[in-house]
Amino acid sequence: MRKILIVIDMQNDFIDAALGTKEAVAIIDSVKEKIRSYPPEDVIATMDTHSEDYMESQEGLNLPVMHCIKGTDGWQLRPDIAELLTEAKIYEKPTFGSTALAADLKMISEREKIELELIGLCTDICVVSNALLLKATMPEVKISVDAACCAGVTPDRHLAALETMKSCQIHIINEEK
Repeated sequence: MRKILIVIDMQNDFIDAALGTKEAVAIIDSVKEKIRSYPPEDVIATMDTHSEDYMESQEGLNLPVMHCIKGTDGWQLRPDIAELLTEAKIYEKPTFGSTALAADLKMISEREKIELELIGLCTDICVVSNALLLKATMPEVKISVDAACCAGVTPDRHLAALETMKSCQIHIINEEK
């Protein structure tokens, strides 16, 4: 069985810039270790990608913080993580979940048996959105989230997202008790 790692939005703005947190900074080494544990061809990444008109979008009206504007430093993947993703297919996504990622993985799952593991930022927004989208698209594919390689907007929201994913039959590993 092929196991695929999905690295969600490990971008500067979510780590130590516009929307960064100390929890996001704290997972960097674990994320790098996890990426190294997979064959490079079995690693996929996403990038939150907005344009200059972000503040007029639904997301911008509800989260009025300019972030991940394509081409800016904040939009870039953190350099020490980017260097581990040189063979990864990278999906730029204008919203929380990537429908293109789900469609492509569904096609792969129709050709071969796969498992998916998600890591990254933010647990309570983009990680949970992609996990649920993938589960809805491929209900029989095992999907896991490594809690030690994720961080939420706040620690409480991180934990709440993990509980939501558990309720939807997504396996949570390395969860602190």
